[in-house]
Amino acid sequence: MTDPQLRSVISERRQLINLAYRLLGSLAEAEDVVQETYARWYALSGPQRRDVAAPGAWLTTVASRICLDLLGSARARRERYVGEWIPEPVPDRSEWLGGPAPADPADRVTLDESIGMAFLVVLDSMTPAERVAFVLHDVFRYSFAEVGDIVGRTPAACRQLASSARRRIRTSRGPSGTQRAEVVRDFKRAWETRDIEALIGLLDPQATAIADSGGLAPAFIRPINGGEQIARAWIEIAARAPEVTLLERTVNGQPGLVAQLADTIVSVYAFDIADGRITRIWAIRNPEKLRPWTAG
Repeated sequence: MTDPQLRSVISERRQLINLAYRLLGSLAEAEDVVQETYARWYALSGPQRRDVAAPGAWLTTVASRICLDLLGSARARRERYVGEWIPEPVPDRSEWLGGPAPADPADRVTLDESIGMAFLVVLDSMTPAERVAFVLHDVFRYSFAEVGDIVGRTPAACRQLASSARRRIRTSRGPSGTQRAEVVRDFKRAWETRDIEALIGLLDPQATAIADSGGLAPAFIRPINGGEQIARAWIEIAARAPEVTLLERTVNGQPGLVAQLADTIVSVYAFDIADGRITRIWAIRNPEKLRPWTAG
């Protein structure tokens, strides 16, 4: 490459991955978006690239617009998806790909509160324009004028979009990481010992469990509602797969569990917790969404 802007352009990769993952909820799709963004950059002629005053802003604009287009077609793609769709889980950096985090920080997703599974699920309920405006402004701190240039709307319209999106986000912070870890650890222990009373005690009576298999692995198709119903389902899962090992892992920046069969991770479990009880469980079984995870 003879591109004099190469260093600054490549240094944007981590930012683009983080942005695209939050917008799409899929690491695989985020990587595709970033690849397409760089392809469009290098499709420009040398003089055209030199005329770009801020390559990072150009790349962000292109990636955001690609994501906006993908979000617009997501409804049709979801209608063809088998069962429930859950955002793709990402592991902690120390557990990435079963070993140390990659030397190139561009290949990591920054883990913070905007990457939590509950947060991503709420983002997924937004319209494409709401999601892009909110993520660019509230998470990545772009001005509404900059957001307007990206999404093709006025700054005032983008402010309204972000405000509407903000109302969907729960303002409660929930328990600390230590408290979450204790609840998840107790859940793991009760599950392993098939202690149904302990499981019921750890689950909110109005709890919901959702599984995502994409039709590629056994899983319950419809959400399970009610703490007792979830506890009984999890006891049945344990009885059907006694050889599975449960491991405590960080899932999207928060305490979670993974199920390991031989040397393969077959499930990743994320939790939402309030007042010391589990309110939601997300069980990701689709093997295509588990590729960043290994036995470690």
